Amino acid sequence: MVVDVVVGEHADRIFHALADATRRDIVARVIRHAESVSALARHYPMSFAAVQKHVAVLERASLVTKERRGREQIVHADMAVLRRAARLLDAYEEIWRERVARIDQLIAEDREKD
Repeated sequence: MVVDVVVGEHADRIFHALADATRRDIVARVIRHAESVSALARHYPMSFAAVQKHVAVLERASLVTKERRGREQIVHADMAVLRRAARLLDAYEEIWRERVARIDQLIAEDREKD
């Protein structure tokens, strides 16, 4: 189908991780600049442990990585994985655009027959 995109279980983990609004917001924040887990936790009305769990889901999906700096864990976006996920979505979009174009073509052909 498409070269260099995420597939199978890895795609499932990525889109499961991105299905949650808090996790999408965390990804958006760490795309702009890396933040510690404790700094991220200050942005949300939930416990530090809950934010840690969100980060862990993102990490299992390879959307973020953590780097230990002293006592803090710094969260970074993995832009390569995010780009591959975007390419997968682009590929699905292209499939659906082709299907719509084919339907339009069939309708036009049907009208020409009348």
